[in-house]
This record gives sequence, structure tokens and C-alpha cells, in this order.
Amino acid sequence: MNDKNTAKINRLSRIAGQVRGIAQMVEDDRYCIDILTQIQAVKAALAKVESEVLKDHAACCVAEAIASGDKDEQRAKFEELIDLFEKRR
Repeated sequence: MNDKNTAKINRLSRIAGQVRGIAQMVEDDRYCIDILTQIQAVKAALAKVESEVLKDHAACCVAEAIASGDKDEQRAKFEELIDLFEKRR
């Protein structure tokens, strides 16, 4: 595993801990705004990991498709990204 993946795994492990903490907050019937604040923090942390994975995909997979000169491969990588962003709606 490379350093970038190790960093992503560490970040995801922290996020998993935050989610467990939120579950405990709900179980403990904590104040709703406190729970919502923690949910927002998890969403922000997930967005950061998502951004890093997307950057890696662009730098590696998409760049390789462009460098290959293979129009079908380039189109496939582009369509993957379009599909991904359409799912976010």
C-alpha cells in the first residue's frame, strides 16, 4: 500500500470512529444540534476523501487513457466520471 492509500485508510478509520460516536450520541439522546454538527463534520471528512480518490483517478486512470491514445478507453473513462456525477444528483 502506498502513502496516499495509507492516508486515505487512516482518514476513513477516523470517520468510522466519528460515525460510531454519532450513533452513541443518538443512543444517549444527546441534543439534536450537537448530533447534526457531528454529521456535518463526517460529511465534510467524506467529501475530502472523495476528492482525494477523484484526484488519484484523474492522475492515474484518466491520464493513462489519454496517454494511450485509445479513443474507446478515453470515452469509457469520461463516461465513468459522467455516470458518477449523475448519481450525486
